[in-house]
Amino acid sequence: MIQTDILIIGAGPTGLFTVFEAGLLKLRCHLIDALPQPGGQCSEIYPKKPIYDIPAYPEILAGDLTNKLLEQIKQFEPGFTLGERADSIERQDDGTFIITTNKGTKHKAPVVAIAGGLGSFEPRKPLIENIAKFEDKGVEYMIKEPELYRDKDVVIAGGGDSALDWSIFLTDIAKSVTLIHRRNEFRGALDSVEKVQELKNLGKIHLITPAEVKGILGNDHVTGVVVEEKDNEPYILDTDHFIPLFGLAPKLGPIANWGLEIEKNAIKVNNALDYQTNIPGIYAIGDVNTYPGKLKLILCGFHEATLMCQSAYQRIHPDKKYVMKYTTVGGVEGFDGTKKEAPKAVVKAIE
Repeated sequence: MIQTDILIIGAGPTGLFTVFEAGLLKLRCHLIDALPQPGGQCSEIYPKKPIYDIPAYPEILAGDLTNKLLEQIKQFEPGFTLGERADSIERQDDGTFIITTNKGTKHKAPVVAIAGGLGSFEPRKPLIENIAKFEDKGVEYMIKEPELYRDKDVVIAGGGDSALDWSIFLTDIAKSVTLIHRRNEFRGALDSVEKVQELKNLGKIHLITPAEVKGILGNDHVTGVVVEEKDNEPYILDTDHFIPLFGLAPKLGPIANWGLEIEKNAIKVNNALDYQTNIPGIYAIGDVNTYPGKLKLILCGFHEATLMCQSAYQRIHPDKKYVMKYTTVGGVEGFDGTKKEAPKAVVKAIE
């Protein structure tokens, strides 16, 4: 049983910043995310796309924003349960909650903050008749352990950042990498497209466009895929792994069955006070919530997380009163013993 002060569902920007605001209040956090790494959409879907409306950053790449947030919260030592989806919730007699993931990991906390963005992300699967048969048997929809592909033949399908970036990365690990896309043009970061072009010219990436994978071959494991190129007869391409990277579709998922008030696939909250849901002790912040005037912006999620943490403190410590201090005055004291603070003023007479 993992125990913490605030259990955060969703490790996107809003969830990560919650750790910082909670840390200032001496509250510990643990995050659950169905994706294999922190960052939410910023890491999984568009890590190399620029964001222009983060305060003090005229422009910052989504992946860099994730890295900055992780650096900012490091001293508050958050825990992570990654690659697992929050499935069920049980309210205990003492008012705490126990949340169990799809893999059976249990977490207990007096406060739950749902920061799941647009919900849990499910992979968009290609319409291949027998694909379900080979899931986790050579078909993977996201790459969690790159070493799995060491010295293997790999076929990647897709035309976005994820397909391009993983094709580049796996050239140093896999025996062979084949990238298949239904168009000649790719929608990704220019440097990634140019890098794939360079690796293709060097013979390190086999590029097949325009084409689609129409079938999968094998018994207990993938042994090949059926490729259909435009104006050509289908043919078989031998491979050990087929990785279709067509993005992720957001779904509210099991959270929709937790008894929360839902409106248009979002969780209704009290925005006049603290972004609490209709269940005391459960909050919803960031893109996953809705209220009059809601804007689905990262900076709005940061604001909501800040106010939510103040309410969470009062719930966890009802007999204490927190006096807010500006970080410029009080500094930031981490759970790891580190402290960041402004230099003290020097008292010295002028002769």
